[in-house]
Amino acid sequence: MRRLTSLLMAVVCAAVIGNAQTASLRATLDSIAGSIHAKVGIAVYDIDSPDTLTVGGGGRYPMQSVYKLPLAMAVLHAVDQGKLSLTQKVRLRKKELLPNTWSPLRDKYPRGNVDVTLDEILRFTVAQSDNNGCDILFRMMGGPPAVERFIHSLGVTAIAIRNTEAEMHRDGTAQYRNWCTPGAMALLLKKLQRGEALAPATTAHLLDIMERTTTGPGRIRGLLPGGTVVAHKTGSSGEYGGMIPATNDVGVITLPDGRHVALAVFVSDAKEEESRCEEVIAAVARAVWDASVR
Repeated sequence: MRRLTSLLMAVVCAAVIGNAQTASLRATLDSIAGSIHAKVGIAVYDIDSPDTLTVGGGGRYPMQSVYKLPLAMAVLHAVDQGKLSLTQKVRLRKKELLPNTWSPLRDKYPRGNVDVTLDEILRFTVAQSDNNGCDILFRMMGGPPAVERFIHSLGVTAIAIRNTEAEMHRDGTAQYRNWCTPGAMALLLKKLQRGEALAPATTAHLLDIMERTTTGPGRIRGLLPGGTVVAHKTGSSGEYGGMIPATNDVGVITLPDGRHVALAVFVSDAKEEESRCEEVIAAVARAVWDASVR
């Protein structure tokens, strides 16, 4: 009986400490979110437990290129089903390599009309946020609605994928139709990391690509200790309508003890510089790190 009582006391104490840490982190995140003239949404999900924390996590935020993550998951699901192969050749037609958009893929193959592997397009699209590669993959998948249906089938429904990159470039308001809640995106990251969305091989492959992301080095990675493993995907709108609709970063942080934390940070409709938005994302990530490392 004495041993059982001691065990119960330990559990109660751990719960009290955990609640205090959560309250402290929430207060810190509230303060960071309130320090910028923007709408800030944050979701923190412990991969290995049911613990979650959100700040503005139920609002709808424009994803911009963050939606290339669910697109990549849909592509790799088709690979798992045998409908596609990472080694299959895809024809890059000159007319698909639009000139007035971010596209390292186009820069590598400026003349087009060349065959490349699906895996190369996927890597450009995720790790370097290539817009032409994104729309090529959307066409292969049957369009944004097909990708949305797959993500919803995973039980992640607070997400809308409606428009291609080309459509967003033609109509600045279209970016608001590609939205998610931070909580939904953190849940999607959790399902990916836990192997609940893709087969083990494709899960590992996508996380590896995300770890090689070159965009947004000053966002989630910005204030974390050097060498921290972060598998992430950024999204950026640039200026539109006198403000910055989207400066985003979402990803999985690997802690020193091997645990993982899913973090989604969306800074929307900012009336400050993009660099300031990135500072907010970096500060959020550091606060989560400090609260998680023990």
